[in-house]
Amino acid sequence: MSTNSVDKVQITFAPIGTSVQINWNLSLAGAIVGFVIGLTGMGGGALMTPVLVIFFNINPAAAVSSDVVTSLILKPFGGGVHLKRKTVNWRLVKWLMVTSIPTAFLGAYLLDTFIGKNDGDTIKKILGWVLIVAAAAVIAKLVLSAKRKTLPSDEMMDQRLVRPVPTMIIGAIGGLIVGLTSVGSGSLIIVMLMLLYPTLSSKEMVGTDLIQAIPLVGSAALGHALFGHPEIKLIQSVLIGAIPMVMLGAHFSSKANDRYIRPLLCAVLTISALKLLEPTKNAFNGLLLAIAVVSIVAFAVYALRMRAQDRAASRAPKIEPELEPAA
Repeated sequence: MSTNSVDKVQITFAPIGTSVQINWNLSLAGAIVGFVIGLTGMGGGALMTPVLVIFFNINPAAAVSSDVVTSLILKPFGGGVHLKRKTVNWRLVKWLMVTSIPTAFLGAYLLDTFIGKNDGDTIKKILGWVLIVAAAAVIAKLVLSAKRKTLPSDEMMDQRLVRPVPTMIIGAIGGLIVGLTSVGSGSLIIVMLMLLYPTLSSKEMVGTDLIQAIPLVGSAALGHALFGHPEIKLIQSVLIGAIPMVMLGAHFSSKANDRYIRPLLCAVLTISALKLLEPTKNAFNGLLLAIAVVSIVAFAVYALRMRAQDRAASRAPKIEPELEPAA
C-alpha cells in the first residue's frame, strides 16, 4: 500500500493487479451521512449530494449520478431488516413502482439531455429548491408524527385501503425528483404517504418506503449509468465509510429520539439549500426570515402537542389486570 497524499491511498491487490484509489475525506463524509440514514431513514440524497458539491467541489451532475448509484447499494441494508420483520405493505409498493420506476429513469434522461453535465448552476438551483422542500417535509413529518401518536402503531393497514391512483401520483412525483436530483426517496415520498394514509403505522410506512425505494433508485441508477456521469472512484470511497455506519445507525435507531435528530437534519438541509441557491443579499434575508418564521411556528406546534401528550399519558389511570376467580 503506497500513500499518494494525505487523503488518498492507493490499494493494490497483488493477485489481480488492480488498484483502487480511496479518498478518506470522502469516506468520512460517507460515514457521517450513512449514520444519519441508518438512524432516521432520511437524508441520503438530501445530504450526500450537497456535501459532494459544496465541500468537495464535485461537478453537480456527477454528484447526482454518483449518489444515486451509492443509494442503490445502501438501500437494501435497511430494507432487508423490514423484510424479515414483515413490515412491508406490498400493495402500496406495487402501485408506487408502477410510476416511480419509469419516471426515475426519465428524470435521469432529462438531467443529461436538457440540462447537461456542464450546466452546473441550473442543477445547483434545482437541487437547492428540492432541499428546501425536503426540509419542509422533515418539519411536516414531525408534526404529523405528533398527531399520529394516538393511532395504533402495531397493526398493519388493511390492504383494501390502498388507493391506486393517488399512490401512483406519489410514485410519479417522487421518481422524477429522485432521477433529477437523487433527493426524495426517503424524505419526500414518506411524508406524502403519511398524508394519504393516516392509519399507516410508522414501522409499516418506513418498511414500505425502503422497499419501494430499491427499484426506484435502481431505475434512476440505470438511467444515470446510461446517460449520466457516475464516478466509480467517488462511489467506492463513499461506500467504504457509509456501509458500516448505515448498519450502526440502524442498530441505534430504536434508542435514538427523533424529536432532536430530525430538527438538526432540517437545519442542515436548509443551510445546504441556501448555499446551493446563492441568493442575493435581499433575497437571502427574505428567504431566511420566511424559513425562520415557518420553522418556529411548526416546532412550537410540535412541542406543544408533545407536551400535551406527555401530560395526558402521565395523568391516565393505570388499568390493573383483572384476576380470574379461583375455581
